[in-house]
Amino acid sequence: MQNGSLADDSCRSLPSTSVQVLIAALENAKHKGFENFQNMNSSAGTAARLPKTLPSPSRTGKIAFKVPGTDIDAETWYALYGELSENVTPLICLHGGPGMAHNYILPCAHLSSAPFSRPVILYDQIGCGNSTHLREKKGDTDFWTSDLFIAELENLQSYFGIKKFDLFGQSWGGMLGALYATKRPAGLYRLIIANSPASLTTWVEVADKLRKELPKDIQETLTRCEEEGKTDTEEYETAMMSFYERHVCRVVPFPDELVQTLDQVKDDDTVYMTMNGPSEFNVIGSLKGWDITPELHKINAPTLLINGNYDEAQDITMEPFFREIPGKVKWVRFPESSHCPHLEETEAFVEAVGNFLTSESS
Repeated sequence: MQNGSLADDSCRSLPSTSVQVLIAALENAKHKGFENFQNMNSSAGTAARLPKTLPSPSRTGKIAFKVPGTDIDAETWYALYGELSENVTPLICLHGGPGMAHNYILPCAHLSSAPFSRPVILYDQIGCGNSTHLREKKGDTDFWTSDLFIAELENLQSYFGIKKFDLFGQSWGGMLGALYATKRPAGLYRLIIANSPASLTTWVEVADKLRKELPKDIQETLTRCEEEGKTDTEEYETAMMSFYERHVCRVVPFPDELVQTLDQVKDDDTVYMTMNGPSEFNVIGSLKGWDITPELHKINAPTLLINGNYDEAQDITMEPFFREIPGKVKWVRFPESSHCPHLEETEAFVEAVGNFLTSESS
C-alpha cells in the first residue's frame, strides 16, 4: 500500500451530507483530534518482511455442530494458527460469500507470526469448503439464515473454550460480524469489518454504477445472459471476470488462494445462490434488502473498517459503519486494492490489522 489512510473516530463530528465531503475531510485531516491519522507505506515497517510462504496451522480439525431447530448433525472445519493462551486474545476470521471458503483469506494467518503473534482461527462455515455440505438445502431460505451462522460461530467459541476474542469479517463475513456485534456478546474485544456493505441496497446500486463503467460489449453480454436465464454459462462467467479483475481482485492471474475459493463455490453454490443470488448485480436471495444501519448504534467494541480504492465496497457502502458505530472507530483505505486488500497489498494489510489488534488505544 502506498498511501493507506488511517482515520480515527474524531471525524464523527464532521457533517456527513455526502460521502465525498466526509472522505475529503478524512484525507485533509486538519481538524483537532487527528493524532492517529497516518500514511502507511508497504515498503517499510515490520509487516513488509513477511515470509513468502504462509505459516502452517498448528492444528486442524472438525467441530460437531447440531443445527438448531433441526435433526441435522453437521461439522465445522477449522485451522488454528499459533497456540491459544489466556494471555493473548485470539482472532476469529469470518470468510465471505456467503458460501466462499476460508482459502482466500489465508493471509490473515500471518498475524499468528512475530511481531504480532496472535492466535488465529480460520474456519469454513457449513455449506462450503471442508465443512458439511447440504446441497439438498439449496433454495431453502428458512434454513440458510444469519442466525444459523451466528450459532455456528458461538459453537466454535464453546469448543475452544474462548472467553475473549477479536473478530475479523471480510465481505459477507463483515456483515455477519457486524450483526453479531450488535448483540453485544460478552467476549467480543475488537471488531474488524473489511470490504463489507452496511446496506445491500446501496451495494447493488454501487455495483450497477461500476458495471456501467465496463466495456460496452461486456455489459451487453451480462444483460443478455441475465435476461435469458443463462447466468450459469461460461459466457456469463467470462464476462463477470472483467468485473472481478477490476473490483474484486486486481492481482491477475488471481492468487491460488482465491482460485481455490472460487473453484469450490463453483462446485457447490448452494449457500451463495440461496442467500445472495447469481451475481453481485443480481442479489435476489434471502439477503436482498439487508440493512444493518439502524442497529449499528448497539456495537460497543472498538472497530476497524477496511476497504480498497477500487473496491465494490466503495466508501458510500461503508460510511454508515463509520457514522453510526459509537466509540472508537478507525478506517483504513488501501489505494491499490479492490475487494481483497489481504491479497492485493498483503504486507500493508497485515501491518494495519496487526497494529490495530495490538494497540492499547484501539
